[in-house]
Amino acid sequence: MCGIAGFVAPRGTNDREILERMTRALAHRGPDAEGYFVDEERGMHLGHRRLSIVDLAGGAQPMTNAGGDLVIIFNGEIYNHGELRIQLQSKGYLFQTNHSDTEVLLEAYREWGEGMLERLNGMFAFAIFDKVRGKLFIARDRFGKKPLYWFRHNGVFAFASELTALLRHPDSPRNESLIALKKYFAYGYIPAPHSVIEGVEKLPGGCCGTLDFANGACGKWTQRKWWEFRLEPSSVEPTDVQCGIWAEELLEKLDGAVKRRLMADVPLGVFLSGGIDSSAIAALAARHLPAGRLRTFSVGFTDPSFDELPYAKEAAAFIGSVHESEILDLSRARELIPGLLARLDEPMGDGSLLPTWLLCGFTRRHVTVALGGDGGDELFAGYDPFKALHAAELYSRLIPCALHPAIRLLAARLPVSHANISLDFKIKRMLRGLSYGEKYRLPVWMGPLEPRQINEYFGDHTPSEELFSEAIEAWESAGEHASPVDRASQFFTRLYLQDDILAKVDRASMLHGLEARSPFLDLEVIDFARKLPHSVKLRGGTTKWILKKALEPVLPASILYRKKKGFGTPLGQWFRDGALMPEIPGGTPGSFVEKAVHSHQAGRGDERLFLWCQHVLAEWRKAITR
Repeated sequence: MCGIAGFVAPRGTNDREILERMTRALAHRGPDAEGYFVDEERGMHLGHRRLSIVDLAGGAQPMTNAGGDLVIIFNGEIYNHGELRIQLQSKGYLFQTNHSDTEVLLEAYREWGEGMLERLNGMFAFAIFDKVRGKLFIARDRFGKKPLYWFRHNGVFAFASELTALLRHPDSPRNESLIALKKYFAYGYIPAPHSVIEGVEKLPGGCCGTLDFANGACGKWTQRKWWEFRLEPSSVEPTDVQCGIWAEELLEKLDGAVKRRLMADVPLGVFLSGGIDSSAIAALAARHLPAGRLRTFSVGFTDPSFDELPYAKEAAAFIGSVHESEILDLSRARELIPGLLARLDEPMGDGSLLPTWLLCGFTRRHVTVALGGDGGDELFAGYDPFKALHAAELYSRLIPCALHPAIRLLAARLPVSHANISLDFKIKRMLRGLSYGEKYRLPVWMGPLEPRQINEYFGDHTPSEELFSEAIEAWESAGEHASPVDRASQFFTRLYLQDDILAKVDRASMLHGLEARSPFLDLEVIDFARKLPHSVKLRGGTTKWILKKALEPVLPASILYRKKKGFGTPLGQWFRDGALMPEIPGGTPGSFVEKAVHSHQAGRGDERLFLWCQHVLAEWRKAITR
C-alpha cells in the first residue's frame, strides 16, 4: 500500500522539487521508502511513497521493466499476482523480482495492454509510462478502493493519491466547486468524478485513462469505464435445495477471498466488531492460520449505546483469536477530532470516520495489514433501509401525497433521542425520504439536507435531478423491471460504498500507514453475489439471509442473528451540549447554520448530520489554507 503522484509537463522540464513536494505530502501512506523518476525529454515526473507489504526487498518503485521501456508507480495489492506471474512465465517472460505484484503489472501491460485490467483481482491505482508509444496509462480498481485525483491545466497533466498532494503543484486549480459542495450536503460525501476543487476530478472506480503525448506534452486525454457493477439476478427458482447450494458456493468463494488476502510479508490481523461481516472474515481467516496466530482488533466506548466491545469479545472467544481492544472515553475521542479533520484530504460527512480512525490507529500499533468486512451490507441487503422498502411502498400507495407534510409534522413532535440509531431518528428519516419520488428516497433519507434546504443554504436553486444525478443513474441502472431491493443494492454498492465507505476506510487507515483489505469485494465474491436473486438476500424481513445461511457452519446463531448495532459516535449529543460547535459564516449560509444550531440545541429537531458536515467543511477549509 502506497501513495503515488506524478505529472507531465512541457518537454524539457525538470521540476523534481515540485514532484518531491507532492510525493512527500503522501508520506503517511508510505512511511517506509520514497522513489522518483524524471524523464526530462518527455517532461514525465513520477513519485512514489512505499508501505512495504509484499516482496520487501524487491518491490521498490518507481519500477522499470527489464527492457527499460515501461515505468510504473502503483498503490494497492493484486491478490492473484502469483497466478498471473505463472501465466506470463509460460509465455516466456522473465522476472527480476522474487514475488513483486508491481512487476507482474508491468509485464501484464506489456502482454495484454489495457486488457490486463479485467484479469486483475485486487485493489489498485497505478500509472504506467509507456516510453515507446509516448503514453501515460492510469487506472483504478473496480470499486475505487484506492483513490486517484487528476487535473489538466496550464499545459500540465497531474495526478495523485490525494487531493492534498495534488494541490502542491503550482498549476493545480484552487477554487472550490459549487456543485461538489451542493452534492456534499445532499449525500454527506462528494461522489466521483467530482472533487471539492473545481477542475480537479476523481478518476471513478472501474475507470482508466490514457494521455497520449507523443506529439505534445499534454496531448490527447481519453477516459473509459472498463468495469461497472451491475446486478444480473438468476432466474433459477430459489428452492430450499437451491438455496443450500448457493450458500455452500458463497462460503467457498468467501473463504477463498479471505485466504488470498492473508498474503503479506508483514504482521496481519482482522478488524472485529462482533457483527456478521467482520466475524465471518475473522472466522475464515482462522481456518488458514495456525491455532492462536490470528490477531483481531476492536475499539470500545464507555457509552454503552455506542459500544460493541462485548460482541467483539464474544466473537473472538468463539473464533479463538488473540484479541486486542482499547476502550475510549468519548470525551477524549471528541478532543481528537480537530487533529483528524486537519489531516482529512477532502470533506467527508460520515460520522463513523472518528471511530474508524481510532480503530486503525490502535490496530497499526500491532500489525501493518488488517482485513475488514466492508461490502457485506451492500451486496447482501444488510442496511435498515432494505427492511423498510416494503413499508415505504405501502405508505406511498396508501397515503395520499397531500397528507405527507402533515404526517412529517406529527412525527417531528416525537422527542429527539441522540442514542445510536434511535427509533425516532429512523422514523423521521424514512418519512423525509418518502416525501420525494422513488428515485430520490434513499439519498434524501440518508443525506444531511434535503433539496429545499440545500437551495436555502446556498441561496439559489439547483434541480433535484442535478443534485442526485448519481443516485438516479444507479437506481435506474438496475433495469426497468428490477425489484426495489435490487435498485437499492445498486445505489448502495455503486455510490454509497465507493464514495463514502471505502473512501472513509482508505483515509482512516492510510493516515496511520495501515493497509485495509476487503474480502467481500473479491472479484469471485462480487460476480457470485450480483447474480443472486433479491429474495435470498432479504427474506421474511431477515437481511443478508443467504449470507447468514452460508455462515452457519462457522459462526453461532448468537452472532449471525443478533440485532445490527452500527459503528457511530454521539454527534447529536455533542452538538446539543455545545461540546462541538460549527462555525457560523456570514451571509445566507450563516443564517441557515445559525437556525440549525438553535433548533438542535433546543431539542426541536435533529440536525446532527448537517452540523457535522458543516463542521468538517469549516475545519477542512482551515487546513487547506495552511
